Amino acid sequence: MTAGDMMTTRRFLLLFSVLTLLTLLAGCVRQDAAPSSAIPIAGSPAPTLRRVRLQTDWLPQAEHGGFYQALVRGYYATAGLDVEILPGGPGATIRPRVAAGEVEFGLNRSDDIIMSVEQGLPLVITGAFLQHDHLGLLLHANDPAKTFADLNGRTLTVMPGLTWIKFVQKKYGITFNLRPLASGLATFFADPGDIHQCLLTSEPFIAARQGVAVRTLAIADSGYDIYHVIFTRRAFLRDAPEVVRAFTVASLRGWDDYIHGDPTAAHVEILRRNPDMTAEQLAFSRNELIKRVLVHGDAMRGDVIGKLSSRRLAEQISVLREFGELKRPIAAPDIVTPDALAP
Repeated sequence: MTAGDMMTTRRFLLLFSVLTLLTLLAGCVRQDAAPSSAIPIAGSPAPTLRRVRLQTDWLPQAEHGGFYQALVRGYYATAGLDVEILPGGPGATIRPRVAAGEVEFGLNRSDDIIMSVEQGLPLVITGAFLQHDHLGLLLHANDPAKTFADLNGRTLTVMPGLTWIKFVQKKYGITFNLRPLASGLATFFADPGDIHQCLLTSEPFIAARQGVAVRTLAIADSGYDIYHVIFTRRAFLRDAPEVVRAFTVASLRGWDDYIHGDPTAAHVEILRRNPDMTAEQLAFSRNELIKRVLVHGDAMRGDVIGKLSSRRLAEQISVLREFGELKRPIAAPDIVTPDALAP
């Protein structure tokens, strides 16, 4: 090989190496840029985010912490979404608003969605943000009732008409009197024998602040074990499946981070939006969500964050039919997206 040939070969190899390096760098840039696509590059126009609205089932609280975590940590923006979280409250009409297209997403109990779909509302569940219900009964610490069977003959202050009442009475072969639920715990504090419907993540904290020692019975422990779910309308799922999937995935990412990460930013946002909330109650509620594994569930029982078990849904449907809440047959695929349905 002549000196000229050697020089040509070196130039070719050098050019080949440079082109290879540039190709690798370009691939790295594209790969690194993907998760941060919602963050504009200096001098370039900001990307357009898809605006969607989430209607919650109550005022801002820790029981919504994962959604606020997804909002303030930028998980929604990274997914290409501009999410507005709308507070619920007394008389909030969540299912009709979603069905009418006034909001894209809502939160509710799985039994309520099952009954709504059977009645003709075009709704579908996209994921479960609580694997187990946080509804319970609040008892004074020295109350003689230790189990559901011990409620026989007692008077319970509850919201009438809920299916769990019929379920518990039949399962344990008992009867009890019902007193309509009112706002607050005034009845409970005034009557040492009162047994009061509560949220396990909330009312025990309020009672402790009043210096009242309490115990609880979790309704889920009776066997009436429902999910708390994200749902949308079927037309929106049909027209924008990628938006539904992105919102659900980002929300569940927010919940995982809220439970396992630092909730400070979410709590600051909740306190800003709900002046009646306190940092102490947020901490208590989050700790109860963790202690009772309500978000992730129990992996030994087959629970998976975000997923709904076909078996558990079939059991819920069977119970609702048994007590006359459903008039026609309905199955899990009728109410849950395939992505959210587990075996």
